[in-house]
Amino acid sequence: YKMGEPRNPDYINHLKNQFGKNSQEILQKSYNELYNVLGDDFYKLKTMLPDDCIVCTVPRAKAEKEYTQNQLLFKNAVSCMARQVFIDGTHYIKRVCNTATTHLKNYDGYNQPNERMPYKGITSDTCIICDDVRGKTILLVDDIYTKSVNIDEDCIQALYDKGAERVVFYAIGKTTHVAIDNDTLCHPENTQS
Repeated sequence: YKMGEPRNPDYINHLKNQFGKNSQEILQKSYNELYNVLGDDFYKLKTMLPDDCIVCTVPRAKAEKEYTQNQLLFKNAVSCMARQVFIDGTHYIKRVCNTATTHLKNYDGYNQPNERMPYKGITSDTCIICDDVRGKTILLVDDIYTKSVNIDEDCIQALYDKGAERVVFYAIGKTTHVAIDNDTLCHPENTQS
């Protein structure tokens, strides 16, 4: 789905606040939408995961110091919900070197020439991962899963390499490249999940 279309989690894009220009009203509304989705899903996951499950987030592309607090609201919402349901480990994976922002790879001037696109091992090369993941079940949370980018898979592998016992991946949405016809847009019940 595209931004502004039915069933698209627009609040995710609003919370990225990539250029820091979203209003407080949009950010608060988007935060609340995300928080409600996380609440519904985390409590369902609670029945399937151990009580000492640690919730981590896939870090954004740039080092955390590059972002304002209004650009870290996704991580903040996950942290708040994690503290209610599991163990908050949203600070356990910290990006320390900038990487290319994959969803803006064609945006002139946004990525610097030395910022690398995803590759095998980029998480270990550009992040610090807390030793507390060793032997634990990790619920790894990301905003959008894109199959062809492999950032999430690389982050999962980095957690295993650091000694995590089990990693369960959870994303709010996923990108799709499926052609949608007019009948589907008018009758969404015809879509397959």
